[in-house]
Amino acid sequence: MAEVASPRRSRLTPEREAELYEAVLDLLREVGYDALTMDAVAARTRSSKATLYRQWGGKAELVVKAIRHDKRARTEEIDTGTLRGDLHALVAQEDDCTVERNSALLRGVAMAIHHNPDLRHALREQLVEPEMAEFRRMLQRAVDRGEIRPDCPALEFLLHMMVGGLATRTLLDEQPPTQTFLTSYIDAVVLPALGVPTT
Repeated sequence: MAEVASPRRSRLTPEREAELYEAVLDLLREVGYDALTMDAVAARTRSSKATLYRQWGGKAELVVKAIRHDKRARTEEIDTGTLRGDLHALVAQEDDCTVERNSALLRGVAMAIHHNPDLRHALREQLVEPEMAEFRRMLQRAVDRGEIRPDCPALEFLLHMMVGGLATRTLLDEQPPTQTFLTSYIDAVVLPALGVPTT
């Protein structure tokens, strides 16, 4: 007997999409990127694999969209009038528990990009490049206000410094990054490198 095709929905509801992304991130934390399969996502979310591929194209796109959806820290929403205020406000957007969970997740995904070009491309296109663009806008505002010299050599390394603080906290101190640690790091390392006073 031929299967009757049901009408395709062009978009999932925002609630269903959020539920699906949460399930993807749960699976990612449980098994890691390499062991995560579209079959497992379909089973966990009671979706058809065809729907998942139709909506996201593949595992890399789905995982990166889930990470982006879960990211509550929004650089584009911040403009306090000072670079120090902007960076502190960015850190304050996520509580310590969320920062710890997200940094662990991103460390795992960062390991997987070395042998998954699709993931590397999706991560760069949907997370890294938009973040870099937002940080450049934040820095340009600081330059326009006269907080940073336009020829400051550290300007192009702000995102590197911020990611470094997140990544090395666990590696070197065997502790998760916290708001207290990150705001202290910004004041002690990032702002002095940019020539911005912290008082």
